[in-house]
Amino acid sequence: MNTATKNPVYRRRLLAHRIGITLSVCAMGIGLAFLAWILFTLLYNGLGGLSATLFTADTPAPGTPGGGLRNAILGSVMMVGLSTLISTPVGILAGIYLAEYGENNKFAQVTRFVTDIMLSAPSIVIGLFVYAIYVAKVQHFSGYAGTIALSLIAIPVVVRTTDNMLRLVPPSLLEAAYALGAPHWKVALTVRLRAVKAGVVTGVLLAVARVTGETAPLLFTALNNQFYSHDMNAPLANLPVVIYTYAMSPYDDWRSLAWAGALLVTTTVLLLNILSRTLFSQKTPN
Repeated sequence: MNTATKNPVYRRRLLAHRIGITLSVCAMGIGLAFLAWILFTLLYNGLGGLSATLFTADTPAPGTPGGGLRNAILGSVMMVGLSTLISTPVGILAGIYLAEYGENNKFAQVTRFVTDIMLSAPSIVIGLFVYAIYVAKVQHFSGYAGTIALSLIAIPVVVRTTDNMLRLVPPSLLEAAYALGAPHWKVALTVRLRAVKAGVVTGVLLAVARVTGETAPLLFTALNNQFYSHDMNAPLANLPVVIYTYAMSPYDDWRSLAWAGALLVTTTVLLLNILSRTLFSQKTPN
């Protein structure tokens, strides 16, 4: 027997190590079991509601058989797409500012602090905030209000991801660019940002995945619309609110549509997460 194995200190540490590994594996197994249970339930109930009508028909009236989620899908795509167009440039530029000029800047420190608070803030609080400053002023729900709420949720994700990724760029790469006479702004945009573009895209995709399934802020901003509409200045149908409403209804057709909508949202979020992790794992700055 090895001398080290006879040492009581070593044996206690080895026992603690094995207990820790065992507990970690058990915890992982429990988590995966519940995740598999959730996904199985979602697939079992959601696949039955998938059909061509789901994408070509609007949400039905109470007690009306058939129907689909065309208007809700369109509304979600419009609001999530517009919020992405708003949050992406704002978040990336703010992240560049924090990484380039925020080392010893009090304003940057406050910005990071506020960003961290917004990352952990409940989405319903953001919905109430937009309701108070916008919806209550114009006195009607709208897709624009929903877009504002989703943008406020997405921007902190993009800011922190961009800031953290830019800090991974090796200083030697920046020093080489400065040695060639490149100005600061050009180094930031064409050298530092380009080196971590995959990570920045990852942050944008994670932000999109985060806002795709948000329900609480849309209840106070966009609300819902039973009919097909492109008007962003009016109540707009969206998948999260439709799922929330239909899942609690007494109608079997509505509950079937709710399960199908939940499957669509889950699949979209899952694909976005897989895409973001694939980009991040393939292109990481050395």
